[in-house]
Amino acid sequence: MHNIEPGNRLANKIAVITGATSGIGKETALALAAAGATVVLPVRNLKKGEDVKKEISGRTGNTEIVLMECDLASFDSIRNFTDEFKQRFDCLHILVNNAGIWEKRFNTTKDGIEMNFGVNHLAPFLLTHLLLGRLKAGAPSRIVNVASEAHRYTGFNFDDPEFRNSYSSLRSYSQSKLANILFTRHLAPLVEKDGITVNCLHPGVVATNLFDKIIPFIRPVAGIFMASPRKGAETTIFLATGTEPDGETGGYWVKKKRKKPSRAALDDDAARRLWDLSREYTGI
Repeated sequence: MHNIEPGNRLANKIAVITGATSGIGKETALALAAAGATVVLPVRNLKKGEDVKKEISGRTGNTEIVLMECDLASFDSIRNFTDEFKQRFDCLHILVNNAGIWEKRFNTTKDGIEMNFGVNHLAPFLLTHLLLGRLKAGAPSRIVNVASEAHRYTGFNFDDPEFRNSYSSLRSYSQSKLANILFTRHLAPLVEKDGITVNCLHPGVVATNLFDKIIPFIRPVAGIFMASPRKGAETTIFLATGTEPDGETGGYWVKKKRKKPSRAALDDDAARRLWDLSREYTGI
């Protein structure tokens, strides 16, 4: 399964995976569970989460699958989740910020922030910060952020980060994925001394429910060119568990190899500005 032998290679390791009720996240959870990790799934819908938990345990034989309620469109919910996690676990070894959405129309989170920016960037920014203490306790530990080649379509719009003046679904989504890379780049050197590596990746154009909103008549044709979620999860699993990228940090990965992202994604000044902006938004 995913080049990970079912067994105990990740025994005594604790992993948190967001967006694991379907698609790439579920495949990642299956692989880590098969390797013996305790897998914690922050889920918005506990009923759906229960079905996924049963499926993962049934397919891997691993009963250490933990569900906790968490709505990534709410800062309060993220804080409640991390409080509960800290009460139950004193360390964390693998954090996979996988959850992603693509809103077609302007929509806002519970905190009134544009949805793509809020869920795709600010949620993992806040979640990661709140779990850093546990990641330090679990060092050597890893943070894996799922970005996208879509980041190449835009620079970061600091004048209007939420596109309130003129909303573009593609630019909004692309910018949120650019933010994932800028966040990875800025965070990596800050936590390296603590034994934490931070990498991000493009999973490929994957047939997941992220693309449910594609125009209906394009969908069947688009499906021909899309990878399966299992194939799409390979780089995430490689970065979360593989032996090769040990010590590698701050990188952008495609098909299990480091790749140069766009010029906008290599802008350290933009990364710093986004960091400060994100702290303002999340109140860190």
